Amino acid sequence: MDIGSVITEELEVEVLFNIPLFGGIPVTETVVVMWIIMAVMIIGGFLLTRNLKVENCSKRQLIVEAAYSKIYGFFRELVGERGEAFVPYLVIMIIFIGISNIFGIFGVKPPTKDVTLTGVLAIMSIVIIQIAGIKAKKTKGWLKSFASPTPIVLPINILELGIKPLSLCMRLFGNVLGAFVVMKLIEAVVPVVLPSVVSLYFDFFDGCIQAYVFTFLTALYIQEAVE
Repeated sequence: MDIGSVITEELEVEVLFNIPLFGGIPVTETVVVMWIIMAVMIIGGFLLTRNLKVENCSKRQLIVEAAYSKIYGFFRELVGERGEAFVPYLVIMIIFIGISNIFGIFGVKPPTKDVTLTGVLAIMSIVIIQIAGIKAKKTKGWLKSFASPTPIVLPINILELGIKPLSLCMRLFGNVLGAFVVMKLIEAVVPVVLPSVVSLYFDFFDGCIQAYVFTFLTALYIQEAVE
């Protein structure tokens, strides 16, 4: 098996159809799968949060509240009081990336295998981080932070505006693609039984770990921005 050709094939983003506007807008497989994931999250959120009660709560409500409180509390502790306004973004982000990473079990290409999506997620996170810094330090203090602790590091701090999103993007994309390559190698060597077992690891455990790492780093950057 030629791993190079397999990787090249995976890197290609298939255009499923075109929207007849402005000469035709291509809609890729990544976009369609993202629509499905967003629909799953919206419907799931509605079903899990309907008929909430203050007293005599159902088991469903208790489980949902406990899970949300655990995740919210974790990120609240990371970003601190000054960054608490951005915790809901982090919660949604970890859920979205986690679902995206494990969506491959349904026979479709996970959206996070598309470097365009991981790049957009990274840019969104960096924009949120800068907004957090401006909100905490005001515009003047935020601008001064680029020359901290000494003006000589100003060019490096400015470069970080591009380095951080690139790092987040390539880390998520590289790990998701790397897991796929490992799976293909295992299938080539041991085509029966073992690939199914290993797939559970890469589709679920590793997918959740990558979602955690991406969101954890974003939270740390927010905490750093509001300090």
